[in-house]
Amino acid sequence: MAALGRTLILVGAVLLVVGLLITFSARLPFRIGRLPGDILIRGKHGVFYFPLATCLLASVLVSLVVWLLGRR
Repeated sequence: MAALGRTLILVGAVLLVVGLLITFSARLPFRIGRLPGDILIRGKHGVFYFPLATCLLASVLVSLVVWLLGRR
């Protein structure tokens, strides 16, 4: 049961950080989802957006968290 409790605390902390980032995103020096390296192509009849840099950053962060948790 102790492991479940720790997992729930960790999930809650992650949700808190994500919520704060979303809430205060306008005040950050960078906009999550609009980083340099994200691909945006505007055409006559539509827009294509692929958040390449944002996906890479999210992948690195998730990999780091999983690596840190797996070190036990």
